[in-house]
Amino acid sequence: MPDERVVVIGAGIGGLVSAALLAARGCDVTVVDAAAGPGGKLRTITVDGVAIDAGPTVFTMRDTFGDIFAACGSSLDDHVTMRPATTLARHAWGDAKLDLFADPAASEDAIGHFSGASDARGYRAFRAEAKRIFDALERPFLRNTNTDPLTLGWRMGARGFIDYCTLRPYTSLWRALGGYFHDPRLRQLFARYATYCGSSPFKCPATLMLIAHVEASGVWLIDGGMHRLALALAELARCNGARFRYEAAVREIRTEGGRTVGVTLTSGERIAARSVVCNADPAAIGAGLFGQAAKSAIAPTPARRRSLGAMVWTGRATTGGFPLLRHNVFFSNDYAAEFSALGCGRLADDPSVYLCAQDREASAPIPADGERLQIIVNAPPVGDATGFTQAEIETCTRRMLDRVSRAGLSLDLAPSMVLTTPADFEGLYPSTGGALYGPASHGWAASFRRQGSRTRIPGLYCAGGSTHPGAGVPMAALSGQQAVECLLQDRASMSPSRRTAMPGGILTRQASVVPTA
Repeated sequence: MPDERVVVIGAGIGGLVSAALLAARGCDVTVVDAAAGPGGKLRTITVDGVAIDAGPTVFTMRDTFGDIFAACGSSLDDHVTMRPATTLARHAWGDAKLDLFADPAASEDAIGHFSGASDARGYRAFRAEAKRIFDALERPFLRNTNTDPLTLGWRMGARGFIDYCTLRPYTSLWRALGGYFHDPRLRQLFARYATYCGSSPFKCPATLMLIAHVEASGVWLIDGGMHRLALALAELARCNGARFRYEAAVREIRTEGGRTVGVTLTSGERIAARSVVCNADPAAIGAGLFGQAAKSAIAPTPARRRSLGAMVWTGRATTGGFPLLRHNVFFSNDYAAEFSALGCGRLADDPSVYLCAQDREASAPIPADGERLQIIVNAPPVGDATGFTQAEIETCTRRMLDRVSRAGLSLDLAPSMVLTTPADFEGLYPSTGGALYGPASHGWAASFRRQGSRTRIPGLYCAGGSTHPGAGVPMAALSGQQAVECLLQDRASMSPSRRTAMPGGILTRQASVVPTA
C-alpha cells in the first residue's frame, strides 16, 4: 500500500489498536510516545522493585479485543492469559457488606438477603433495563462514528424507534435508580457506575446504566496485570510491521494546504505522514499543545466540562481485618455531599474509596511482606490550577484510611507508597487538569458532544478514552477501531482508483451484544 504512511501519537489503548489494525492493512505505521513504553493510562508504577497496575483495573468486553486480534491475523489467547472473575466486587458500608457476582442469580440472591425481596426484584428489573439500553445503543452508537442524535434515531430505524424514545436521556441516573431500589445503599452502589466515566450520578443521564450491563456481562482477570494487555497490543502491531519510538514527544502536528502532512518531535525531527492518529486527550489539541495549525482542528474543552480526577495511592501494604477481594468499594455516608464537594472543586470530607488488591484471586499467594494495592479517591480536576496543599493531601489520606477502617480494614501503608494527584496527572496528560475520562457525561447531550474520530483538518484523527464512544479500556479500543475505519474510508474516497473500504468497516462480527466492560 504505497504512500500509506501514518503517525500514531500516543501508545495508549486507542493508539495501540489503531496502529495494530492499520499495520495489518498494510499501512506504514510509526507510533511515537513521550513515555518510555506502551500503555498510556494503562500504566504500571514500580514500587520496591515490583510493578503495580496504576491505571484501569477492570477488564471487560473481552470479545471486542478478540475481534481486534483476529483482524490482525492473531488470537488474543496467544498473547494474554486470563480467567473470568466469579465475584465482580465487594461493597461495604461500615460493617455491612454486599458482593455482586458474575452469576446474576447469585447477585439477586445476595441482594435479597441484604435488603429484601423487593430490592431483589428491583435488581432483576434494573438488569433487564440496563441490557435493553446497551442492546439498543451498541451498534448504532457505541460502534458508529457518527454521534449526533438525529442520525442515531435514523440508524436505529423503525424497529428501534421505541427504544430510541425510551433511552432516558433526560432523567438522572440517581433519580432513575430510585425506581428500582428502596435501600439507599443499593442506589448508591449502582450510581457508582457513573464514576466509571468520571461523572456525577446526580448529573449524568440514566442511559449510563448500560455500564452496569457491561460489567455484569463479564469481568476478566489478566495474569500479570492489566498492563499485559498494552504490551500484547504493542507486540501485535509490531508483528505486523508497526514501528515504536518511545521517549519521543511531539511538538507539532504539521499541516500544508489545509491537511495533515506529519509531525515534528521536540527534538526537531520531522516525520512525514499522510495521516496522523492522535491518542492524546483532544483538549491538548484544542489548547494548542500540538501547534497553532492543529489547534483549529478541535474546539477547546472548557474546564467546567471536565470529568473527575483522582487521588491514587499505588504501592504495597500489610492488611488485616476486612476480607478483601480483587475489587472493593467502601462507600461514604453521604453520596450527595461527596459529589457536591467535588463539583465545587474540593476534596470530599467523607470520600468513597475504591481499593484494588492485585494479589487477590491471583495464581500466586499473597506476599508476606505486603500486598500490591491501588487505592482511588475521586478528586476534582484542578491539577492545572491551585492543586492541593500538603495539608489537604495529608487530610485526604487520613480520611481515606478512616473510611476503610470503619469497615474493619487495617492498612499499614509502606513508606514507598506513591501518591498521584490531579497535578501529577496534569503533568502526564496536559490540558486536562488531571481529569481522567475526558469530558464529563453530564446532561442529555454530553455523549453527542464528545470529540469523534474525524477532526476539522483532513488527515488528522482522534482516538482514546477521551473521544467517542467514551471512557474506559474497551471504549478506547472501539475509538481506535473507529479512527481506522474513518481513515481508510477517507483515503478510499480520495483515491483515483476509488478503492472501497471493507464492508462494515473494521468490525464485521454480527453479534448484537458483546460480553463486556
